[in-house]
Order: sequence, then structure tokens, then C-alpha cells
Amino acid sequence: MNQESVILQCAQCGTRNRVPRSRLKDRPVCGRCRTPLGAGESRPMAVSDATFQQEVLASPVPVLVDCWAPWCGPCRMVGPVVEELARDYQGRFKIAKLNVDENPATAQRYGIQSIPTLLLIQGGREANRLVGALPKAQIEQAMQALL
Repeated sequence: MNQESVILQCAQCGTRNRVPRSRLKDRPVCGRCRTPLGAGESRPMAVSDATFQQEVLASPVPVLVDCWAPWCGPCRMVGPVVEELARDYQGRFKIAKLNVDENPATAQRYGIQSIPTLLLIQGGREANRLVGALPKAQIEQAMQALL
């Protein structure tokens, strides 16, 4: 596969679509059924120690991982912002949530010591890290740097 393009599978018809990386921000559509690519990803997906490699590190698009816990007040403040970002960046970014209490191996591997922590992963590597309950604009600025 050309390093300048990614393959996105249509959630509607299953067709694999080759999309130039430079066009990901243009909200690409499926070549067969015209459904917006990433249409099934308008909500954050839950990832675990078992699925982190496949869903996050092997993702063809950048990933924002919200490392959180249900008892954490600041995490509950960031939650709605992460939901909005999943809708706003649908098809251009994958948004994932990692419960650090239920998935200690991944949390330990990435040295998560404070939550909420937002990891920005691109090409299987950590590109940026944001710690704390930050405003949406600041999170978006970090995301835009990867597009």
C-alpha cells in the first residue's frame, strides 16, 4: 500500500476504499454506496488490553485515546467533549476510551499516572499526550497537528 494513502472500510457495505491521507480531512465517502467513511464511528469505541494493538496501534488514521476511570470527576467532565470530537472528526480520527482500572497493562505500558490522560497515537506511536480536564479547543489543536 502506498504510504501516502490509507484503506478505510465502509461500515455500510464493507467496501475497502483507498483514501489519500491528504483527503482524510475532506470527509471521504465510499466509492460504492456513497456512505461517509467512518459513519459507524460517531461515538468513542471502548478499547481494552486485548484490543489496543489492533484498534489503536494498527489504525490507519490517527487515534485519540481517552484514558479514564468511572470514579474520576475530571474524566466525567472530559467525557462529553470526547463524544463531540468523535462526531466532529468522524472518518478522520478514531476516538477510543480506555478504562484504566479494567486495563492496567496498557495503562502501565504508557505510564498513565494521572487521569484523564489523552493519548494521540499516529502510525502506532504516541505523537502527543494531554493530561487533565482540558477545553475542547486545546484538544482540537493537538488533533489538528496530526491531520
